[in-house]
Amino acid sequence: MTIQPTHSSRRILLPVRQWFILFSLAAAFFLNLIPLGHAIGVPDWVALTLAFWCVREPLRVGMGTAFVFGVLMDVAAGSVMGQHSLAYLLLAYAAGGLSRRILWFPLVQQALHVLPLLLATQLVMVVTRLVGGADFPGWGYFLGSFSGALLWFPLTFMLLLPQYQPIEKDENRPI
Repeated sequence: MTIQPTHSSRRILLPVRQWFILFSLAAAFFLNLIPLGHAIGVPDWVALTLAFWCVREPLRVGMGTAFVFGVLMDVAAGSVMGQHSLAYLLLAYAAGGLSRRILWFPLVQQALHVLPLLLATQLVMVVTRLVGGADFPGWGYFLGSFSGALLWFPLTFMLLLPQYQPIEKDENRPI
């Protein structure tokens, strides 16, 4: 009995370049800095992109990268120092540990696996704020995790797009 994969692709992915990983994380960081006020349902772009790279490339992106971007988010947002760092560290640890399992599933089920990770990240941030004496932001704050899970599908295609291109164009090769 052979196990058939749930999805198949005839494309071969090139290895991801480190500069592209850092560029995508920097772009997510700047997306987080856009002042939207108290908009409900806006995902944490750094957490979403960090989860993606920790799942796809757990040996290249891990807890060190999560800590650095967490400190940057703490400083940029003017929040409790260590709030984003702790949440992103736990996210990177969980996503790296579950990466082989998550990649086995198709994208819709991957998003369902990532949703609890994003919810836990936001929960850690809320608990850290509450311990620091802040007010509860409301249940609408957690809608960002659901919108982030919905964006898992287009984010995957957008971040894997540079890896689909062949190094040299060969008209006789079908892939």
